[in-house]
Amino acid sequence: MIQFWIKRGKGLDLITTGSALWQIGFSLGLALLGLAISFLLTALLRRRHRREPITIGDLPVQLAHWRGPLRLLLPALTLRAGLPWIGLAPEGLVVIEHILALWIIFAVGWLARRTVSMVREMIMTQYPVDVENNLQARRVQTQFRVIDRVLVILIVLITVSAMLMTFEQVRQFGVSLLASAGVAGVVLGFAAQKSLGTLLAGIQIAFSQPIRLDDVVIVEGEWGKVEEITLTYVVVKIWDERRLIVPITYFLDNAFQNWTRSSAQILGTVHLFVDYSVPVEELRVELKRILGESPLFDGRAWGLQVTDASDRTIKLRALMSAEDASKLWDLRCHVREAMIHYLQAHHPESLPRIRLEQGTTNQASPNADASGQSGYLK
Repeated sequence: MIQFWIKRGKGLDLITTGSALWQIGFSLGLALLGLAISFLLTALLRRRHRREPITIGDLPVQLAHWRGPLRLLLPALTLRAGLPWIGLAPEGLVVIEHILALWIIFAVGWLARRTVSMVREMIMTQYPVDVENNLQARRVQTQFRVIDRVLVILIVLITVSAMLMTFEQVRQFGVSLLASAGVAGVVLGFAAQKSLGTLLAGIQIAFSQPIRLDDVVIVEGEWGKVEEITLTYVVVKIWDERRLIVPITYFLDNAFQNWTRSSAQILGTVHLFVDYSVPVEELRVELKRILGESPLFDGRAWGLQVTDASDRTIKLRALMSAEDASKLWDLRCHVREAMIHYLQAHHPESLPRIRLEQGTTNQASPNADASGQSGYLK
């Protein structure tokens, strides 16, 4: 027999109700019924999904996320529904109801968490960032990553709070706390001012989006890509594989460069210092040929101009464009090498040099040769 000890006055009386075998068997049967329903439901959904994918809007539903929570939730619901027929004593019934309530609350919280993960995965699949022209995908992924973290925190807080509120002592404690909630809120606000400011900054970054995932930025003099955005910090992957960890508030309080804010397309330059004798027009034609043969060049803009002149050399600026910063870097290196090679092969006299002229005078210079002729010192 199932026995329940109930305190009465100063002593303990033993109360027995129902048959132990009946109660255990009926309880197991209810739990197995709920488990069977969950297996049957997931099997039917999976079969329906194979025939014709189940979608929300145009996004396919990832049913695997619900499998675990349903197998936990449905047995608890069937047990709760059949509890009046098990035949427990009133005191035992209260204890079992409390346990089932905690079980159901936890399962519902887990189901909500997995649903959020499913929606996030559906969005990420629909908007991949590893493609060309991924501006819209990076914007959407940035927002949903931050929203996902906020929702997870809320789900955990609500689930834990609901489970604690099932205890009478906690409810009474909560009512007493409400009387001093105003003072506690002020104290908590001052104590957590920086943390709350960081949290709000993360939410603001998600919606205003001065940065997004995979954005090319220059932070603290370092060039890199935004690899991860959390509610408190941002991870920037620097070109040499280092990671720069930056507080999320940095991007609201400081100026920084974002090379892909509205578009990944970018212009770049290559500077060459050459002699005055260089044939600029010929180099311009050569630059056009080099860019035309390179798959890194997107064809939007190019040019070659003399941008400065000193007493020894002139400065040429080669302008070019590419689809993104990575391709531009490779294109600039390629153009610089190709232009130097062309000068070496076809116009070596146009490379930078130092001239020293010696004229015929009444008093020969100490460096003049015997004939008094002028020459170049290269």
